[in-house]
Amino acid sequence: MERYIEAPVSREEIKKLKAGDYVYITGTIYTARDAAHKRMQETLDRGEELPFSLQGNMIYYMGPSPAREGRPIGSAGPTTASRMDKYTPALLDLGLGAMIGKGKRSKAVIDAIVRNGSVYFAAVGGAGAILSKCIHSSEIIAYEDLGTEAVRRLEVKDLPVVVVIDSNGSNLYETAVLEYSRQ
Repeated sequence: MERYIEAPVSREEIKKLKAGDYVYITGTIYTARDAAHKRMQETLDRGEELPFSLQGNMIYYMGPSPAREGRPIGSAGPTTASRMDKYTPALLDLGLGAMIGKGKRSKAVIDAIVRNGSVYFAAVGGAGAILSKCIHSSEIIAYEDLGTEAVRRLEVKDLPVVVVIDSNGSNLYETAVLEYSRQ
């Protein structure tokens, strides 16, 4: 099923999403990769506030290439989500609504998705140039010293993703394999 959603996203909207749904996201999302996640965890460990509210927000696991003239961002493809798995359950428990990346997630992350009524989306790897066309603005908001791994606030319009793990724990990577093996 095709769905159009606004970011940040409500728990009610997340509950409507099912593994396999094609979703187009419009609104504000944030980028963070390995180094930014480590820094955010250190911030939380010190009892300090994160550089953006997690409530209903989405983190896109992406480090862009430099922007060409006249563009807000360069190629903007997803990175492998499992590299953030050791940090993700804590962020979900603090209100993170959704993540966008590519690849499988650990059992701990899937359990946290279900526990918190969140969702994991996949963006198409290798399509970073096409995905960048959905990004209308990009602003570094934290950890500028991390370069491409700095936290950015993005304004997106109709960013295409697929629900991989829904709020009930249904996992497209598992169900698609089962469906394929039956044929």
